[in-house]
Amino acid sequence: MMLADPLSAKLAGFVQDIGIPVHLADLPDPTFLPGIDIRFGELIVDEKRLLYPGDLLHEAGHVAVASPEERQLEKLDPQPGDEMATLAWSYAAARHLEISVEVVFHPDGYKGGADALIENFSAGRYVGVPLLQYYGMCYEPRLAAEEGVDPFPNMLRWLR
Repeated sequence: MMLADPLSAKLAGFVQDIGIPVHLADLPDPTFLPGIDIRFGELIVDEKRLLYPGDLLHEAGHVAVASPEERQLEKLDPQPGDEMATLAWSYAAARHLEISVEVVFHPDGYKGGADALIENFSAGRYVGVPLLQYYGMCYEPRLAAEEGVDPFPNMLRWLR
């Protein structure tokens, strides 16, 4: 798999490295986010239609926080809590990859709430972390100290 855009290639490489397959294909039909679809727990990317590389991390986050059983389904059906966990997951991925969080939380996404997400995460108000912790993917600061590990945005594992 080869993406022409270096940032998209970096993000897709990370997604593949953690165990989420990424495939290039033409996506002629509209998708929820332009140029990306999720099928059977895999990201399908149409680079010609991909508007924001950070959307790769957001959609990978949906796959990552889904249960192994859900990842086997043709289409994911994220619940509201899954969306919150995905926000935290994609923030952690951006920090891990040392890219600006604005790449993920871009102005044209999140129903105009990208700035509020950036402000909240930057201030340590981590929406979605309780679910990631429940899934065994990370720890909030108090429990991280008890366990002797780094707290969120450090991830213990990237897949639920």
